[in-house]
Amino acid sequence: MALRNTLETLVTVFGGSGFLGRHVVRALAKRGYRIRVAVRRPELAGFLQPMGQVGQIHAVQANLRFPQSVTAAVRDADVVINLVGILFEAVMAAGAQTVAEAANAISAPLIHVSAIGADEKSSARYAKAKAEGERLVLAAHDAAMIIRPSIIFGPEDDFFNRFGALARIAPALPLVGGGATRTQPVFVGNVAEAIAKAVDGDLRPATIYELGGPDVRTFKELMQYVLVVTQRRRLLVPVPFAVMKLQAMILQFLPKPPITPDQVELLKRDNVVSEDAKRDKRVLEGIGITPESIEAIVPTYLWRFRKTGQFNPHVAQP
Repeated sequence: MALRNTLETLVTVFGGSGFLGRHVVRALAKRGYRIRVAVRRPELAGFLQPMGQVGQIHAVQANLRFPQSVTAAVRDADVVINLVGILFEAVMAAGAQTVAEAANAISAPLIHVSAIGADEKSSARYAKAKAEGERLVLAAHDAAMIIRPSIIFGPEDDFFNRFGALARIAPALPLVGGGATRTQPVFVGNVAEAIAKAVDGDLRPATIYELGGPDVRTFKELMQYVLVVTQRRRLLVPVPFAVMKLQAMILQFLPKPPITPDQVELLKRDNVVSEDAKRDKRVLEGIGITPESIEAIVPTYLWRFRKTGQFNPHVAQP
């Protein structure tokens, strides 16, 4: 698709007020697009408006479980983006299908964000729901672009911040399954830029892109890095998957559980970009984006978990 980079182009973004969403909205606003942010609670999305010019960003009410609201949210849109990732099959699968059908009905290009771990055979509900969502999206909109990021990091992330907070209060950090699972954390700004380039028309329709950072790290290496950046001395305790899942079944009833049973299941498999995606240039580097490293970004927000915060004279190294 080829789109003009002007205010004549209207982009509807489902889930635009979330962690990834706010970065996508910012990237689109810088390019001059008009942005309709479709969320369940538009009154809570006012913080997005200063990212653009007056009238450029507008929030509307939409719920993926109600097709009429989705149809209204995509009306007259030139491009549709679905970022909604809440773990409910009715949203990840059927909701994704609803968005795809609505976009297809108005012949609008669709960008659907999934995850590298998407797998219909996975033991994790999240991965299965993501795979089902992809299947339903492509069945409803055969030209849809699928974006599969690895673990996304950035100032508001739920990964490094979670373990940084845990390192502040716990005597030890768990190495789930021994900590050997490989991951490829990707900066949220890079993912947002990739999505914005898709809106520009730089990505291929009906194609699955896999987005990962410049380095592959094991879970153990990431926990070690968290301790270095937060300047905490903590034990790293290997915990078998079965034991960790049992503990997670108890912890999941906390208001903000450190880990859930489904996340334990996800950690049984590597979360890295495939060799096929690299070869076909369906990765960040292949679309002209240089991925940021965790060393360049994570210390800028994880410092708040240090004993003396940002006023510590020592500079953390990986």
